[in-house]
Amino acid sequence: MAIQWFPGHMHKARKEIAEVMPQVDLVIEVLDARIPYSSENPMVASLRGDRPCIKLLNKSDLADPEITQRWIDYLEQEQGVKAMAITTLQAAQVRKVPELCRKLVPNRDKVEKDIRTMIMGIPNVGKSTIINTLAGRVIAKTGNEPAVTKTQQRINLKNGIVLSDTPGILWPKVDNEASGYRLAVTGAIKDTAMEYEDVAMFAAEYFLKAYPDAMLERYKLKELPSDDIGLLEAIGRKRGALRPGGRIDLHKASELLLHEFRSGKIGQLSLETPEMADAEKAEVARILAEKEAEKQAKIEAERQKRSGVRHND
Repeated sequence: MAIQWFPGHMHKARKEIAEVMPQVDLVIEVLDARIPYSSENPMVASLRGDRPCIKLLNKSDLADPEITQRWIDYLEQEQGVKAMAITTLQAAQVRKVPELCRKLVPNRDKVEKDIRTMIMGIPNVGKSTIINTLAGRVIAKTGNEPAVTKTQQRINLKNGIVLSDTPGILWPKVDNEASGYRLAVTGAIKDTAMEYEDVAMFAAEYFLKAYPDAMLERYKLKELPSDDIGLLEAIGRKRGALRPGGRIDLHKASELLLHEFRSGKIGQLSLETPEMADAEKAEVARILAEKEAEKQAKIEAERQKRSGVRHND
């Protein structure tokens, strides 16, 4: 799935974050609880270095609770990382974040200096709403679409914590195709940059395997369709998404499935597990190693070719 998602302001944001990072004590990364692996920007780890990190699994009210707990346990295996499931619909959960910051950076509290934090996350993951809740006032612009925040800003929470906000940054290229699809399914990528039917078929295939009962119940189906197209057609028939002549409007059925997943109407569904992430990371590493080997082989072949030409001369 080819997506153009690294506009100029994101490239600029990455450079600005790298410049400011030496003055940061702790990083807060906001993830989508439904896709903690796919919404985890690999650039964040490289930019934060060995600083402690709080990973907030936002939208946990939309995710499978059992899988979310497995993700928390998995993420906390990394040194210096604490993970926490939240939903911005419950402000009390979000307000626990400053206390966790103090636990992870106790030395700043002792010298009565502000803890300097940076909050990061991909677009449309709820970062701005979290900032407004922590600040107790509207500071960051919010919107139910990606890439609302465009510039950095520093916010003094007046509780011993200073927060640097950053634009939602996506990385230049997603090496794992499945992650690209999951980002599209959750709405992290603007709808104008994706093919609805293509993305919905990916979601339908996964839901049939992982949440068959939820599909039967939500769409009042007597039996489970055998494949992704079958599920979309069944949704189209049930919801009257028809074209002239009674043909199924697959685009409309795709919109229905994706919008109802995003709003939680189908139920609390997660799109990936830690085990899936480990398997996909290994596969991506294998593919990248193969590509690198091919690249080096071509360079070596070209070098030998040039060397042969010089010898002949």
